[in-house]
Amino acid sequence: MPMHKAVVSASIGLHARPAAEFVRAVTATGLAVTIRKAGIQGVDARSLLEVMTADFPFGCEVELAVPDSALSGPSGQVAAAEALQMLAALLESQGAA
Repeated sequence: MPMHKAVVSASIGLHARPAAEFVRAVTATGLAVTIRKAGIQGVDARSLLEVMTADFPFGCEVELAVPDSALSGPSGQVAAAEALQMLAALLESQGAA
């Protein structure tokens, strides 16, 4: 299962605009991405409601993952790893805007 860690850098956390921007980026990948933080089960990162209600505040370390069942072979693993890296970069750059 491809995974990548990131730190939420938006000053308001993953709420409102930063959450919507993140969910749009996840949806554009076409992958079944989950996002989780310590102490909670992963939520569907394609769902704005789930992302916002899971409460990912500023400075929170999150783990992004794509289940193996959603991938097709080694090329799918590589594509998922690249997508997760891009999504992590988005989360870590939102504070700069």
